[in-house]
Amino acid sequence: MLDLLQGIRVISFNHFLLGPMGIQALGDLGADVIAVESPEGAWQRHWSSGDIWHDGQGMVHVCTNRNKRSVALDLKLPKGREIALKLIDGADVVAENFRPGVMDKLGFGYGALRRRKPSLIYASASGYGPDGPYAERPGQDLLAQALFGLMAITGQNTGGPRPVGVSAIDHHGAAVFAMGILAALLRRERTGQGCRVDASLMQAALDLQVESLTAWLNAANRPASVCARAHIAGWYYPAPYGVYATRNGHIAISLCPLRKLAEVIDEPRLASFSDADAWSRQDEIGEIIAARLKAKPSEDWTQGLERAQIWHARVQSYADLVEDPQVKHVQALVTVKGAGESGAPVTLVNHPVRYDGNAAAIRLPPQRLGAQTREVLVELGLCPSEIAALARDGVVRIDEG
Repeated sequence: MLDLLQGIRVISFNHFLLGPMGIQALGDLGADVIAVESPEGAWQRHWSSGDIWHDGQGMVHVCTNRNKRSVALDLKLPKGREIALKLIDGADVVAENFRPGVMDKLGFGYGALRRRKPSLIYASASGYGPDGPYAERPGQDLLAQALFGLMAITGQNTGGPRPVGVSAIDHHGAAVFAMGILAALLRRERTGQGCRVDASLMQAALDLQVESLTAWLNAANRPASVCARAHIAGWYYPAPYGVYATRNGHIAISLCPLRKLAEVIDEPRLASFSDADAWSRQDEIGEIIAARLKAKPSEDWTQGLERAQIWHARVQSYADLVEDPQVKHVQALVTVKGAGESGAPVTLVNHPVRYDGNAAAIRLPPQRLGAQTREVLVELGLCPSEIAALARDGVVRIDEG
């Protein structure tokens, strides 16, 4: 069990995907994360990816809320806010991803909490940042992909812009969010100073495109279109870098000399193209390669590519990757006893980093709403009768299974 953040307490007022996923990473590393939700539950408990529900739990909740204790608390009520402040007083980090201004209205804005506890790390994730012309606009992954270039570079001229097949900005934004909090914690360790950390979908989207965007910004003649080509993986790559259909699947071919590839696939026309052509005649070259690779199954091509030491990979489906030997070797997917309606096992994507060869442990599977409300209130010093009164008055929700 990893204890890199043992002794660090995080109070998480997060919903949707980016915020909960980013804070989950801190829980994986040993932080005591207390996830505060309304008695009705946060959004991620009521909407599920693919409309897939496992043992009564939705997939957004399942993939973002392990290693957290769940407290259900009504912040609209004075007693609820009082309890929240007690939690904050004992915290190292307060994290939220409400729209700008919501936490201020509740009395938990950065200015108020900094005065109350100068050493606090206040981490906020938003769509576009805490201020500016977009600050009040709804922030969501699909919208950010549209606004900030990701759809443009993923789509093709023939089909138009296309979103990435996952909420890529949410996922990357979660990692950026966690990174910022860890940096602030390190500075506090050295100086005792608290810090405000701001992450946003907008900057996560731009950060995802550093190579592409930097190339475009510094090009002497900026391309009018940054759409991907028919076979080449992106506007800023040379041929043959891309994906090609075979008789029974698809193969990705990375950077390699065209003359070398020409020998492997027995296509002499490729050898006539120069290194400069690889950058300027991608479509023509891509079509020649595509036409040739369709003639045989993937297995035939991969043998020759292996012998020639040309970087390549078979395009795998989810069914394939579950059986992938490297995925199994590093235990990238892990099945644990769940905390749903019947405690049925649930399979999760593991924490993506190893420490001294060890993977992070799943101490708590994604919890039922309010599963640790009583436990946390006892830690705050409340007696059984006080807790019962809070539950009766709707200030808290308690679920002890």
